[in-house]
Amino acid sequence: MASRTKQDGSPQGGRGGAGRSATIARKTKETDIRVRLDLDGSGQYRVSTGIPFFDHMLESFARHGLFDLELEAKGDVEVDLHHTVEDVGIALGQAFREALGSASGIRRFGSCLLPMAEAKVEVAVDVSNRPYLVYQLALENDRIGTFDASLTEDFLYAFSQAAGLDLHVEKRYGRSPHHVVEAAFKGTARALRDAVAIDPRETGLPTVKGAL
Repeated sequence: MASRTKQDGSPQGGRGGAGRSATIARKTKETDIRVRLDLDGSGQYRVSTGIPFFDHMLESFARHGLFDLELEAKGDVEVDLHHTVEDVGIALGQAFREALGSASGIRRFGSCLLPMAEAKVEVAVDVSNRPYLVYQLALENDRIGTFDASLTEDFLYAFSQAAGLDLHVEKRYGRSPHHVVEAAFKGTARALRDAVAIDPRETGLPTVKGAL
């Protein structure tokens, strides 16, 4: 169950710019998570999930998206990392959707072709409120230290569903699972940074339907 707080009390219909922040608290029998996200930040972060490599990925997500992120998660990592990784995706997605408000004035679409050493990953996103994940990130092995790299898909699925994103992540090439996964997180952040940016020429919602 999640509780939600708009940080500055501004109405949900605000046209971006200032005040696009939210706090989410989500607690289950398996995890206890608190997230504060500011879409108009400078890339500051404070992250603690009990999973060092996952912390690094979330820090990279915040830095390259220029999102200010405070995230603390306590989960049953002694059982499996899956519960924590997936639930963080849900909570972060809820915070993203809440902070976005009405989405009035945003560019809506974003993409990034991100190289990292021998790897290259392409990310495209539509902030559409019609969640979908296309995940084509085949890895030569699933271990990055003690982290199960296959959990990247679980995180991105949970995040895209909760945030209302049509998210496409595709590996062009790459051998190192570390490089591929890190490129996916950074590419997602960069694509979202463009998608949620305010377009000075946009006067309302970027759709002909009248609602996202």
